[in-house]
Amino acid sequence: MQRTKFGDMACSIARTLDVIGEPWSPLILRDVWVGFTRFEQIQADLGISRKVLTERLNHLVDHGVLERRPYDQRPRHEYHLTPKGAELVDVLMVMAGWGDRWLAGEAGPPVLYRHHACGEISRVDLRCAHCGEPMHAGDVDPLPGPGASTER
Repeated sequence: MQRTKFGDMACSIARTLDVIGEPWSPLILRDVWVGFTRFEQIQADLGISRKVLTERLNHLVDHGVLERRPYDQRPRHEYHLTPKGAELVDVLMVMAGWGDRWLAGEAGPPVLYRHHACGEISRVDLRCAHCGEPMHAGDVDPLPGPGASTER
């Protein structure tokens, strides 16, 4: 059975899922973001097979989300977020906020975020880029954009 090609859909969510929709990919990005940049570190933290980790890292590098940087005389590499990858971490922070609110239970969130600008522990808050007001699903009307499919 052929897998659906999400990257070919005229939908930004589907195209994003084509890059990071496989369950290991967001966790790999999280690990790289927090400082696990070497293959062995990521593998040990996630308990992922070498084969799957190699495939996922190659996929993320091919899509420009991670970059490889040599760190040893032998052909060994570290993985670092590209600007494209750093923006995807913003998406992961929103996902973490949802998980903190709805799934953390009595123990509370497993990770706290200290904002560099003010030094305070905070959470991600979606705001309108124009007026600064909170922006959530009930606050917007989805409208066709210039890249919309004429079939929909």
